[in-house]
Amino acid sequence: MLEEIIISTEKRVEIVDITNMVDELVRKSGVESGIAIIWTFHTTSAIVVNEGEPRLMKDILKMLDRVIPEEGDYGHNIIDRNADAHLRATLLGESRVIPVENGRLKLGTWQRVLFIELDGPRNRKVGVTVLG
Repeated sequence: MLEEIIISTEKRVEIVDITNMVDELVRKSGVESGIAIIWTFHTTSAIVVNEGEPRLMKDILKMLDRVIPEEGDYGHNIIDRNADAHLRATLLGESRVIPVENGRLKLGTWQRVLFIELDGPRNRKVGVTVLG
């Protein structure tokens, strides 16, 4: 069954740790063994799995700015001035599939589910489906 998480971001680009919210939906699903599919409904945001350490999250944002600068000669900017957000989302990806074991997300010791806002601030929806 599809569940949704609503995220309100405060900055144009930021990372929000949604691990606990996703894990709670997994727990409520009653699925003991299976997979959780997590995705963003938006073309200017992303879902990744990585460490939620604050300095690393800042490093991820710095890397995105180096690889795809906010200001550039982007054709899409004629429409929305957010081509960089679309390009960054394309690199990062809109979804992740994570194993479920014993009714919980099966993540490594330092792994967290991170929502990356690339064109905020906005209210965003993240979908979660748990299959067992």
